[in-house]
Amino acid sequence: MATTLRGSHGVGLEQSCGDCLHSWGPVGGVELLQARFAARGFSPHRHDTYGIAVTDFGVQTFDYRGALERSLAGQVTVLHPDEEHDGRAGTDGGFGYRIVYVAPVEISAAVHAITGKATPLPFARQAVASDAHLARAVAEAFNSDSRESLARDSLIAQLAVGLLRADASAAGNAERVRVDQRAVALAREYLEAQARAVSSEELERLSGLSRYELARQFRRAIGTSPYRYGLLRRLDAARQQLRSGAALVDVALATGFADQAHFTRAFRASFGLPPGRYARLHAAGTH
Repeated sequence: MATTLRGSHGVGLEQSCGDCLHSWGPVGGVELLQARFAARGFSPHRHDTYGIAVTDFGVQTFDYRGALERSLAGQVTVLHPDEEHDGRAGTDGGFGYRIVYVAPVEISAAVHAITGKATPLPFARQAVASDAHLARAVAEAFNSDSRESLARDSLIAQLAVGLLRADASAAGNAERVRVDQRAVALAREYLEAQARAVSSEELERLSGLSRYELARQFRRAIGTSPYRYGLLRRLDAARQQLRSGAALVDVALATGFADQAHFTRAFRASFGLPPGRYARLHAAGTH
């Protein structure tokens, strides 16, 4: 299946499909899953990962850590590694959700980069909460191409920040404010010079920072993640090629996308209209 799962409110899952799910991964310590269930979702089980989910519609009811929990549309659920849980519909209308599974070792590395010290894994005592930061991170995971390592780095860093904020015992582990301007500049200039997806390893070698240190410092200095910055520079180049009349598939490949479908999704998400329409409108405006 496509490695970019679709966004919120059941998009990408047919409402008539009954019980169904789409999944991708695990790759690089990250797995994405989107599901809808009419009644009983799944029996008691446990993962060795964090599970951070957003309920898209309906009411998701589940047993977790000795309590009955209910997650409404828009709320975030945090499941900790090796904690048993189940899942079922809380109303007759069924429920749907998106969930990101992340390996604890990746969260640990990101937390260390954020706090600058060895820190226990964060623990969110509230299993269900209205958490705008984590909800936004999950949404971005399903609207980016998780095959790209920089996208996963940004996701893990954002999830680690959210988990730290949700852990009352981690209140003293404030994010470091230092920014290595030279390292950030090297990464930015490299991203601007590439017409392809750049790997985490490339930027680590270039900047001298770990991927999570760079993700956090880059966002603080530039206002967005290395993945998003590089993606938009590639899409800027794509717009120029579209204005010159190049074919969509040729533009997609020339700017480092795996195929035209991924290119179209990224273009629409960034500019609000698909690249074919953009090209037609631009052509009409030049006559």
